[in-house]
Order: sequence, then C-alpha cells, then structure tokens
Amino acid sequence: MRIFISGGCKNGKSSHAQYLAKQQCAPGKPLYYVATMVPKDIEDRERIWRHRQERAGLGFETVEVSGSLRSVMKERLDPAGSVLLDSVTALLSDGMFAADGRVDMEAHIRLKPELIALLEACPNVVLVSDGIFSDAWRYESLTEAYRQRLAWLDCELSRVCDVVLEAAFGNLTVFKGNLCREEWYADR
Repeated sequence: MRIFISGGCKNGKSSHAQYLAKQQCAPGKPLYYVATMVPKDIEDRERIWRHRQERAGLGFETVEVSGSLRSVMKERLDPAGSVLLDSVTALLSDGMFAADGRVDMEAHIRLKPELIALLEACPNVVLVSDGIFSDAWRYESLTEAYRQRLAWLDCELSRVCDVVLEAAFGNLTVFKGNLCREEWYADR
C-alpha cells in the first residue's frame, strides 16, 4: 500500500507513519526508514535524535539521503521491503536550497519522478510531508516559492498514493483510500 501522510509540526505524523510502515511490512522483509533531513542547526539535530529514539527497537534500517533518491533506490532498497520516507518536505528543502546559497527553483520537477519511481518500485511505501499551508501569513517570495512547490509535489504524490492521511492533534483523518485494517490498530 502506498500511503501519503501530511500534517503540522508535532501532530504525530512520524509516529503514525512508523506504525503504518511496520504493520505493512511482510515478516522477514526489510523495514527501511529513509531519513531526508540534513541537520542545519541544533533544533534539527534534536528532531533527528528524537525520531531515532522513537523508532529504536522497531526494526528499521535507517538510510540517510539528501537531494536525490536515485542512488539509494538502486543500491540500498530491497523492493520487497517496506519503506518510510520522512520527509518530502526536507527532501525538497535540501534539493532546492544548496549549502553554497544557490537556489534550484526546479527541484520539485526533478524530485517528482524520483518519488514516483520509489512508489512504483516498492509496493509498501509511507511518505511523510509537512502541512505548512494553513498559515494566514504571507511570507517573503523565496519562502512562498518553496511552499508552492511543496504543495504541488504533495498534490502530485497524493494522486498516485492509495491512501492519503492528515495527522492533527495525534489523530488521523483519511482523505483518500481505506485504512480499514482493524488488526493494525488492535494493539495501539
């Protein structure tokens, strides 16, 4: 099952995504956590540490990636496994904003086929993205350009995923598809 989950900061999307990825993983198959955040400050490092603690003991093999998924897909992922990619937001940010200050305004166009290829290659994928669109504020032009590109990418991915979810206040709302696997939630 290809699942797309979005939501605001600290609304439980990563923990829900970890649970869903683990539940859809067949026994004896690999369980991957594709980590896309390149830490830029202390807050990023603390978030990465917290996510590592949350998934400790769950059986995830962490695969770190930045900017592009091509090499990871060819060399590191067994398509029979279950993949959790956290997050589309960080992947786009890293692809769009280079460390040397360059900005790639076409990063979303380049990332779409890579993410689609991941969804096509691996039948069990959970994609996490951040819902950064409900602010009433208008940001400076570069931030707005990033938000628009993330919204476009999220829409494109939502079209091809089987299930689209939003995490809010620790709960999930289903916007597309069906998550009626009662056995998944029996132990929660």
